[in-house]
Amino acid sequence: MRLLHFADAHIDMANYGRHDPETGLPFRVLDFLKSLDTIVNTAIDEKVELVIFAGDAYKDRTPSPTFQREWGKRIMRLSAAKIPTILLIGNHDLSPALGRAHALQEFETLQVPYLRVISRPQLLTARELGIPAQVIGLPWISRSGLMAALVSYENRDDPKTDQMAPKEIFTQIEDRLSDLVSNYLEEVDPTLPVILTAHASVQGAIFGGERMVMLGTDLVLPGSLVKDTRLDYVALGHIHKPQNLNGPGPDPQDTSAYQHPPVIYPGSIERVDFGEARDNKYFIIADVEHGKTKVEWRMLKETRPFIETYLKLENTDDITGKVKAILPNARKIKDAIVKLTLEYPRDYESLINDAEIREYASTAFEFHLLKRPQSENRVRLDPGQNIASLSALELLEKYWQASHTADNDMEVLQQLARQVLNPQDSSFE
Repeated sequence: MRLLHFADAHIDMANYGRHDPETGLPFRVLDFLKSLDTIVNTAIDEKVELVIFAGDAYKDRTPSPTFQREWGKRIMRLSAAKIPTILLIGNHDLSPALGRAHALQEFETLQVPYLRVISRPQLLTARELGIPAQVIGLPWISRSGLMAALVSYENRDDPKTDQMAPKEIFTQIEDRLSDLVSNYLEEVDPTLPVILTAHASVQGAIFGGERMVMLGTDLVLPGSLVKDTRLDYVALGHIHKPQNLNGPGPDPQDTSAYQHPPVIYPGSIERVDFGEARDNKYFIIADVEHGKTKVEWRMLKETRPFIETYLKLENTDDITGKVKAILPNARKIKDAIVKLTLEYPRDYESLINDAEIREYASTAFEFHLLKRPQSENRVRLDPGQNIASLSALELLEKYWQASHTADNDMEVLQQLARQVLNPQDSSFE
């Protein structure tokens, strides 16, 4: 069975750039929609038998009607093509308040043909899906949902439930989810492929910036749950860094052995911020068989580049030239989102030609210049002086000088300090 898997669309992330005068949409939203178009076109053109979207359609659960329209146009194309499609509810799709509608509620309420919304844990059989495969779905579970599940399970009359630490709550829920998945696996047809899709963190996964997922304030699924060999493919969402937790990922230099099942985060479909600047973006085409799955990472090649650079100035020689040298050439800067962090002694401030730097980066889609002037706060004593010989006011004056405080401000501050240290001194007005 041929499967397409993608996740973390976040199509209304418009945190950079301008609006397109023709469509009225932010250019950044058009970037995300371009990637979504590529994914939908591939599903239709290659006649995949199942599409799984593993959660987070928008940046929050209250998208504007305009963004709902754009998402709906593309998802309805899958329905019109009669491709069974699963829409899993992620943390950005879900209200923190129990009982509130989620961001994809209209597809669930209207029962759109060929579209299945998974907003609670469930097993979809081959008969329900209309294809020779079975899907176990685990949507995001909110903190309020965790508490409600815990209380309703067996501790509804136990006053200690409200006093439980988050780690203890998560441990119990993880145990129950493991039991739930095990029970589903006992019910499945053993001759057909079994797919697990979840919007969650998994132990051993890596966030952008190489930060390992550790037990904390979010529910973290154990690795043993998703690596159960009775599963034939695990379609994950939530973490934006593309990776396979049970074998080689998209990096062609990854030589780790193929293991069954593939446990895959495809990552977000566009770069959301500079934390993803160095990550390529993907969706997955997988040929899923019982006991054997072939995975193909499809790179989204037209995503907008993010370029992040850093320069620390240690002398005043040709500052503008150094800045230009650290930035990429004009071809790479063009249409990219660029951030330059400039760190320098405060004394260099007047020597930095902002206008010339911005002119050099003018072909960028958006250019951010972060200036971080550093003050020399270390107090230096005159030769022959020692700290014990100085009064409090004298030491304070040394501090103002080291902090490059303006002379008139320093005089006022010294007078205020004198008033505090010696209330009987009436010279301050």
